[in-house]
Amino acid sequence: MSFCDPYPQRCSILGNLSRREWERSLRWLDISGLALYFLHRMIELRLSNDLPEFVLARLRKNLEDNAERTQSMIAESIAIQREFQCSSISYAVLKGLSLWPSSVPAPELRSQFDLDFLIAERDASRARSILEQSGYRLYHASRRSLEFKRNEKPGLSLKDLYKAQPSHAVELHIEPDRAGHPTPLDRIEMRTLYGCEMPVLSSIDLLLGQGLHAYKHVCSEFSRASHLLEFRRHVLAHFHDSDFWAKLQTTAENNTRASLGLGVVTLLITHVMGDFGPRALTKWTVHSLPESAHLWINRYGKRAVLGNFPGTKLYLLLQKELEVAGVPAKRPLRKVLLPHRLPPPVIQGFPKETTAVRLARYRMQLVFILSRLRFHLMEGLRFAWESRSWRRQKGRLAL
Repeated sequence: MSFCDPYPQRCSILGNLSRREWERSLRWLDISGLALYFLHRMIELRLSNDLPEFVLARLRKNLEDNAERTQSMIAESIAIQREFQCSSISYAVLKGLSLWPSSVPAPELRSQFDLDFLIAERDASRARSILEQSGYRLYHASRRSLEFKRNEKPGLSLKDLYKAQPSHAVELHIEPDRAGHPTPLDRIEMRTLYGCEMPVLSSIDLLLGQGLHAYKHVCSEFSRASHLLEFRRHVLAHFHDSDFWAKLQTTAENNTRASLGLGVVTLLITHVMGDFGPRALTKWTVHSLPESAHLWINRYGKRAVLGNFPGTKLYLLLQKELEVAGVPAKRPLRKVLLPHRLPPPVIQGFPKETTAVRLARYRMQLVFILSRLRFHLMEGLRFAWESRSWRRQKGRLAL
């Protein structure tokens, strides 16, 4: 609520939180990606001195560390892009720097874990070779994406979240080549950032991609609240630009996943923070949602936004309703509720690694497997229980 305008009077309760409540809240702020945005907001409102001294000191140290970490990631991004440009690879920067300043007041306020690039399908193999020659290792490959890591280190914890590390992660998102059909890579805009001229998505594609990325996370076990705050800020930046909203509607209106996805995200933010979307956006997004989606957001929306990691499986109820509305699920419900495979390795083995490093990897993987097992058991039971209640609620809706 502290990010709303005007600043809500009810937020004065922040001054009454105990140290234990602050410590629990700080952990949630870290995981949700809101910690540094919260500090910036308190400074902006000249309320930072009202925070307990240990909270303010901790957030300021986090900001100092994250500024160094952000500079390291920017330098790595520029180095990769220079290689792409030398090889005439068709690409665009996704998320990260491209969201500044529309969604992010300053790059160092954002919690970013990897570097994302959109790559033309015809250039994917060359981009992969460039990364592998730079020491990156392929972790996951699918038809639409390639995920790489370099200098991975076992044993990192939440305390290392803001610290600069020698390790980096890169994800290449593959854009299919479709003859006669323009793609986002045909509409890129060039921006000079930190001394490097880099291609970013057009303003329309940028907001649309950001909204669908936020929607993807809403329809997952845990949704970071920072994605929603960034999208809200981006929408407000274009609030009075009627031409922008007309172009967005022309681009996305006939795409069911786009219109319903933007509707879910916009309605969810509205439910938590109040009205913010212009009618030029809501009339073909929020108003096109089925009544069951409105019901899900009213019933589970705040739990989805404000919940703790690792989240819940209640998003599957929303996913089922949107399937009926024309948005197919990426994975069948049965496979999500009862996975038949062990999770992939958090960190792959290293050539000539020491016994200590190998044991640290095994320990990390075992803890991860056990935590996922507990999550699937507990949340599977919760989903079964809530499904009965959900059916009753839907029955009342139909009357």
